[in-house]
Amino acid sequence: MTAHTGFKVAIVGAGPSGFYAAEELLNNEVQVDMYEKLPVPFGLVRYGVAPDHQKLKLVAKVFDRTARRENFNFFGNVNVGESLSLQALQTHYHAVILTHGASQGRKPGIPGEDLHGCYTAADLVGWYNGHPDFQDLAFDPSCRSVAIIGHGNVAIDIARILAKTPAELASSDITSAALHRLSTSRIETIHLIGRRGPAQTRFTSQELRELGELADAEVWIADDGLTLNAASREELQDKKNLVASKNYEIFTGFSRSGTKRRRIVFHFMKFPVAMYGKDRVEELHVGLNELEGAAFQQTARATGVESRIPCDAVVFSIGYRGNGLLQSGFDAAQSVYVNTEGRLPSGDGLYAAGWIKRGATGVIGTNKPCAQETVASLLADLRTEPQTAKAGSAAILPLLTDIPTSFSDWESIDREEQARGQAAGKPREKIVHIEECLALTAASRR
Repeated sequence: MTAHTGFKVAIVGAGPSGFYAAEELLNNEVQVDMYEKLPVPFGLVRYGVAPDHQKLKLVAKVFDRTARRENFNFFGNVNVGESLSLQALQTHYHAVILTHGASQGRKPGIPGEDLHGCYTAADLVGWYNGHPDFQDLAFDPSCRSVAIIGHGNVAIDIARILAKTPAELASSDITSAALHRLSTSRIETIHLIGRRGPAQTRFTSQELRELGELADAEVWIADDGLTLNAASREELQDKKNLVASKNYEIFTGFSRSGTKRRRIVFHFMKFPVAMYGKDRVEELHVGLNELEGAAFQQTARATGVESRIPCDAVVFSIGYRGNGLLQSGFDAAQSVYVNTEGRLPSGDGLYAAGWIKRGATGVIGTNKPCAQETVASLLADLRTEPQTAKAGSAAILPLLTDIPTSFSDWESIDREEQARGQAAGKPREKIVHIEECLALTAASRR
């Protein structure tokens, strides 16, 4: 027996950070029970990764192996904070790790942001990726000009999905409903708007390059957007700044013939001021920035100059925010639990990992060291406390009003989705309604 045999830990959230934490705990002989609001696991991998980036979703196979290990249980369809109290988990487990992420989109707080035709990235990504909470999104395919606020990988993902032809999307796992709606799209121009210059971008270079490989869309640079000041040129010459240098090279290599149906237009040094329209958004007003300061210390300063971009849809891709399960100890402005190396200050066996710990930053793999740090703190704390018996799931399951889904139930859903996808020439056709997932799992148990 190891020093941690007999300890039971509950993890709230079945995304990457939850599974990375589970793997680390299982390696230390800790019993792990994972509770997830949805009937299915994998969170960000399933609902956040772009549907045409199937290789990035292969990490789910790693999580699948974790879920099959001894001493691990998955309980889906359990909404901690509503159908199950956090206090109950604290009572019946030695520790609880909160990894429930940040699933809501941010808005900048400017006039007109609630007009019809304004969306957050979370709304749009959740919709076309089949997240049950976003299937009522009324994305209007009749819009001709879309402005995406933000220069991050999510913004590029959205631009690429909106710019692709139905044939290009057909082999992805985009939902059939989203594919049908986008197949009627009349979009001609997609504006990508960022507050700094091309030398400061941190896109993944491969994703940026993909925009130049689309069948019926080409990349344009607005104004003299590739003109650099002296400090920016110095930044690109730094050998440690390879990503930005590569991105700038890609920007300069985009060719435009004007013969393709759609344009993706990059705007640098601009920020949103307000949206205007009568019944829906019709126009975006942007302010012009200029950079000041030394290389790698430049800040964007508003010049007071403004311009207008006609558009009938705006997508805010400026980050994600989450809600805390605790009334205290949650920093609403940053959407994170106040923590020290994953420990929550309450000192009563609560920990955090992932976006709800550090903010919505990084890629999927970033969650691994984040989770490992939290688990290291947890294990260190358990070593200093006398071990007492905890009932774990044996005490929790009788408290639930709905039947939770198991990992075996997920496997039934997975098989059905893959079968539906195969019939349509896709990797899978996601089941997007919770009720249908639960009906399928109930039938598979009979």
